Amino acid sequence: MENITSFLSQLLLHCQRSKRSFYALISLLLLCLLAYNSAAIFCIHVPFPARIPPGPATFLPENVTGESRMYSSVPSSRKLPSAVLHSVKDESSSVKFNTRLPLLRKNPNLVVSTNRTSMHRQKRRKRRWPGVKILGSEDGKLFQGRVMRFFKGNSSDSCCKFRFFMTWISSVESFGERELCSVESLFKTHPNGCLIIVSSSLDSRNGMQIFRPFLDKGFKVTAISPDFNYLFKGTAAQAWLNQLKRGNVDPGEVSLGQNLSNLLRMGLLYRFGGIYIDTDVVVLKSFDGLKNVIGAQTIDRATGNWSRLNNAVMIFDEGHPLLHKFIEEFALTFDGNKWGHNGPYLVSRVVSRLSGRPGYNFTVLPPMAFYPVDWSKIGSLFQGPRSLNHSKWLVTKLRQIQSQSLALHLWNKQSRRLKVEKGSIIQHIMFSSRVIG
Repeated sequence: MENITSFLSQLLLHCQRSKRSFYALISLLLLCLLAYNSAAIFCIHVPFPARIPPGPATFLPENVTGESRMYSSVPSSRKLPSAVLHSVKDESSSVKFNTRLPLLRKNPNLVVSTNRTSMHRQKRRKRRWPGVKILGSEDGKLFQGRVMRFFKGNSSDSCCKFRFFMTWISSVESFGERELCSVESLFKTHPNGCLIIVSSSLDSRNGMQIFRPFLDKGFKVTAISPDFNYLFKGTAAQAWLNQLKRGNVDPGEVSLGQNLSNLLRMGLLYRFGGIYIDTDVVVLKSFDGLKNVIGAQTIDRATGNWSRLNNAVMIFDEGHPLLHKFIEEFALTFDGNKWGHNGPYLVSRVVSRLSGRPGYNFTVLPPMAFYPVDWSKIGSLFQGPRSLNHSKWLVTKLRQIQSQSLALHLWNKQSRRLKVEKGSIIQHIMFSSRVIG
């Protein structure tokens, strides 16, 4: 019995010792965890100051060594506005502070979302819109020299009496029969005129091959790539173009190329003076005698006054103040989501404000001059005779256009897919405008 009692006492003593060892181990682990947490808290709330050399310190990104990724994502060649730069610096500071917190660094809600926002802002600033490549061009002096040499020629006999401009923002292959008809009609009515098509695509070997038949006939036509920097230097559009290149201008839903064409025609006339026509305009008569002219698209039948102008045909002297106002209006009120806002509606807004003011001498011609048929009815000119009465109407309308109009706008946006039917007004006009082949 005594042996059993002794055995039980020893077993109980051994269990008590094991239990104390277990508690000691648990206590040691708790002490280590407490020490780790205390060190983390001490690191957060009591940061050791960095050693700073004597003298004033600056915190601009270019003067900071080992800056965070936020700074390296901003191109050094690009100067951001001070407000944006301040925002980037603040975000960088917060990210740098958070990386010192071992317990927060793995929290996706506090770090990853902040980085995504910052990266999104940087990508949005860097974005390059399709069509901005149109702005790329040669040296300004070279552009100016090419234009002036072409217009002046090598002798007095080759000097251009009429300076025509067109713009083309599409590919070489898309310059088709309708555009060639416009060129033919120009030289049919102005054989001593000179035409520059401002286009990057046509200013090439393949592009000039299109105009070889005209050159062989002795007509003066060429293509020159645009130089927006030269054309708009010193105007309100200069700053707008710089913002566009940086990706800070939303071009909207309307083709950016189309809106740049609206701006380009203003700049060409402002710098050089002359005549601008769209590539879907058929010239019917000589523009001789016209000076500082723009055409009305529609009139108010009640008052007889124009209600909307159009910029498909413009004739202005070099440096005309109205052109300067057009350019200024484009830069200040650009809206890429409204069709016509930066074109026909723009010239209408400006002219309505400036009409009657001294120093702005120009003439608004009635719709019959350049826009004898409204865009909503242009399809009627492509149709052949349907009946005897329809045939008589076609003949009457053709004679009216030929006798009263200087040009005919084909409204390519609405008519580009229409087939030119046999016996139609367009067929007669195109045939009478031919100068080659």
